[in-house]
Amino acid sequence: MKKLILMGRSESGKTTLKQALSREKIQYRKTQYIHYEDVLIDTPGEYAQTHRLGYALALYAYEADVVGLLVAATEPYTLFPPNITCMVNRDVIGIVTKINEPKADRKLAELWLRNSGCREIFFVDSVTGEGVEEILAYLNRPQIKKPQK
Repeated sequence: MKKLILMGRSESGKTTLKQALSREKIQYRKTQYIHYEDVLIDTPGEYAQTHRLGYALALYAYEADVVGLLVAATEPYTLFPPNITCMVNRDVIGIVTKINEPKADRKLAELWLRNSGCREIFFVDSVTGEGVEEILAYLNRPQIKKPQK
């Protein structure tokens, strides 16, 4: 299974998604530091929201096979600038969370992730489990090995 790092602003659903992917009981828990597990790396939203702390995300991305950019469908803005994925030498996927909330705007969240450069986007409700299996299936796909020079 590929290792996934979750990045997004505070309250975007990173820790809840981590719990859903790990089949843990869903409960609110504020992530205060980088939480590193076997195949998941959960990061505090403040790291994505604070320029200086963002460097730590870049370093931890090297520990993962896949970078997951999270945007809640209820967010009024995105942190991710256009074409940011070209700066990462890993697969980058977009994950839209909170898709079943009353004020969810899936299309806007998807547009933000596509503008940032995500080609593959998953729609998830971590509480109900909707979309979780699709992410797990993606992480279990065989990795294509690039020939060494």
